Amino acid sequence: MKTKTQFFSLCFLIPLFILQACGQSAKKSNTKTTNIENKIHKPENPYYSNTDSTKLNVTDTEWKKVLPEDVYAVMREADTERPFTGKYWNTDEKGTYYCASCGNKLFKSGAKFASSCGWPSFFEQENKKSIVYKNDNSLGMERIEALCGRCGGHLGHLFDDGPAPTGKRYCMNSIALDFIADSQK
Repeated sequence: MKTKTQFFSLCFLIPLFILQACGQSAKKSNTKTTNIENKIHKPENPYYSNTDSTKLNVTDTEWKKVLPEDVYAVMREADTERPFTGKYWNTDEKGTYYCASCGNKLFKSGAKFASSCGWPSFFEQENKKSIVYKNDNSLGMERIEALCGRCGGHLGHLFDDGPAPTGKRYCMNSIALDFIADSQK
């Protein structure tokens, strides 16, 4: 048991020493920034940008290299997270939701509503180009798949049972979303 505890302690301490040796602080900076890209920094993903809306044409092989396995499964293979397990299904914090693959702005929190379906739900997208659609006839039913308008990643589905003013319910996978609170901007 002692060896296991020492091992986990080393796993934590070694990266801390490396950061300090490189002259970087392991503590969070109190400096406020207005650059949204610094809020969700994904250096391993060169396609991630909260400010670039240029349509991406990236192969699945390349996405597999830069996305975590669980994000890849949902966004590139149209997997679905289990209901009531995602981090955003039951939140009401004010802010903006972005594509977890490419950083495309998708939804404002003002469009989010409690649908009780187990996934985050929105009644409208950020702009007409932020999300695109395709017919999905999988699982023996007709649905409309919602895809990121920039990278084509699977976000979830669109249903016609949402609240006014649109009557739409964008039923999204939490893992397909990144969130930046208004208080962090």
